[in-house]
Amino acid sequence: MVILFDLFNIPEDIYAVIFATKQQQIVARLLIQFLKENKGELNKTEMSLFATKLHEGNLIAEIDEPQYKGKKVKLSYNKRQFYDRILTPMKSMGLINYNLYKKNYRLSEQFSEEMKKIGIMWLDELKKMPPKSKINFI
Repeated sequence: MVILFDLFNIPEDIYAVIFATKQQQIVARLLIQFLKENKGELNKTEMSLFATKLHEGNLIAEIDEPQYKGKKVKLSYNKRQFYDRILTPMKSMGLINYNLYKKNYRLSEQFSEEMKKIGIMWLDELKKMPPKSKINFI
């Protein structure tokens, strides 16, 4: 997953920073909300149930979008796309951790830790002395 952002136009919403489309942002937010409601953890069956209900259009939720404020909305999102575009990227970025032994998904702080490491990598790069130039002007 690649996060591209404009320093001068960083959205206030973390989901808008991470996900490209409004639909992905809504589904990701609902997933995190569902995880939080379940003490930050879901087993494999519960995650599959969430994805299936979403796929079948049987997920009803209140979302924070201005046009839907205060209304219950019936949502649907393709199950395969949910795994490919929402859950897998969230796992690979460290937002959600999957335990192979317990077969459960858990909210994680690893994303924040990795972003700090990236910042330190950049600071280290700034401190490096330039190598003998490989750039030649004609």
